[in-house]
Amino acid sequence: QGAVPGIQLAHAGRKASMSRPWEGNKKLSEEGEGWQTEAPSAIPYADSYPLPTEMSVADIAQCVKDFAAAAQRAIDAGFKVIELHAAHGYLINQFLSPLSNQRTDDYGSSFGSRIRFLLEIVKAVRNVIGNDIPLFVRISATEWVEGGWTIEDSIALAKILKEISVDLIDCSSGGNSREQKIEVGPLYQTPLAAQVKKATSIMTAAVGMITTAEEAEGIIAEEKADLVFMARQMLRDPYFALGAAKTLNSETHWPVQYERSK
Repeated sequence: QGAVPGIQLAHAGRKASMSRPWEGNKKLSEEGEGWQTEAPSAIPYADSYPLPTEMSVADIAQCVKDFAAAAQRAIDAGFKVIELHAAHGYLINQFLSPLSNQRTDDYGSSFGSRIRFLLEIVKAVRNVIGNDIPLFVRISATEWVEGGWTIEDSIALAKILKEISVDLIDCSSGGNSREQKIEVGPLYQTPLAAQVKKATSIMTAAVGMITTAEEAEGIIAEEKADLVFMARQMLRDPYFALGAAKTLNSETHWPVQYERSK
């Protein structure tokens, strides 16, 4: 009925081979359903997580190809927006962070080397999807840990991503270290999107504890971000968008099945 489908492509890296959160988030046995995880360096996320193997250069090259192949499958399936998940301690984020990437080759040891994996993925995916499909990148704009990835790093990365045809930076945070210290509250990550947007002029999305129509409208009206992404609020209230439109006195499309509920 006119909805635009988008998909997020991710690789869990060292956070993989774990049971579902609602099943205890426990390490899976390799003799059972588990598998050997991989990461930029052989550093586990936590003692309760599997010890990953360090990816070889050949492994990295194959993973870049796998992301491109996944993007092609997404386009073939009819998706109209692609987002690369480079946040929350998953594989791409693991390469970006000096806390989890302690390599000494061309994929580690410096800012330019640590972002190389992501840049290669972006270029490979863009080559597959062409110029007409929006390409977003979700990042942890800060790790909230001393010595970790910072908002300044994110701004520097965003400038480069803009140059290689990324359309929007989805600004989340954290997830790569158990040592993170986050003061969580309403709109707590919105300033990150605002900082990246102001410093780079790339489009950004604000996320994180945005739960009302007024909050979302304020973010856009005050030009703190170009889009607002919601997840948990939409899970709590699948019809949030319809209620938000009513709150803001905005006309919106209702699915024909629900028009009698207006």
